[in-house]
Amino acid sequence: MEMIMTKEEQKSRTDRSYKLILLFAMVSMTMMFAGLTSAFVVSKSRADWLKDFQLPPAFYYSTIAIIACSVTFHLAKKAIQKNNQSKTTIFLLTTLVLGILFVILQFVGFGQIVENGYYFTGSGSSITTTFLYVVTVVHLIHLAGGVISLLIIIYNHFKQKYNSSQTLGIELGAMYWHFLDLLWVYLFLFLYFFK
Repeated sequence: MEMIMTKEEQKSRTDRSYKLILLFAMVSMTMMFAGLTSAFVVSKSRADWLKDFQLPPAFYYSTIAIIACSVTFHLAKKAIQKNNQSKTTIFLLTTLVLGILFVILQFVGFGQIVENGYYFTGSGSSITTTFLYVVTVVHLIHLAGGVISLLIIIYNHFKQKYNSSQTLGIELGAMYWHFLDLLWVYLFLFLYFFK
């Protein structure tokens, strides 16, 4: 006996599959960052580890920017679920601006670190700043994927592909941005408290 699925059941099954794939990707990224922070912990016992290193002020502001990204992406998801296209547009574009601001502030933070006489590579570098650089750049690479997906979501939104019954793209984007947000907050707190 063959079962025939309705369109709604098929859509629901497809949506769950995409969300599961994203969840697996996020778990693997979490494991990678767990490995990097574990290496950080092990390296802390080295004689050349900087004990007085402070995170640059721009990293504090970038943390606020990425948390705000999660809020605006969540608001975009809620707006599209209510079929409010104009609010969805505003919140998606605000998320994009805040995401770009996060990236800019990360590079400003790198500049502040160098201005304080700490270098990431070369003879003037230390293992502490090199680890900070690697962890932050790897996060920025993942954020680049988030920005690209956000641009695709915005493009699809302008093409009217999302509405209250079709929110999958925005939901997946929001899931990933919330993950990036939590990941950065974890990294920031780890780097702030574990010196």
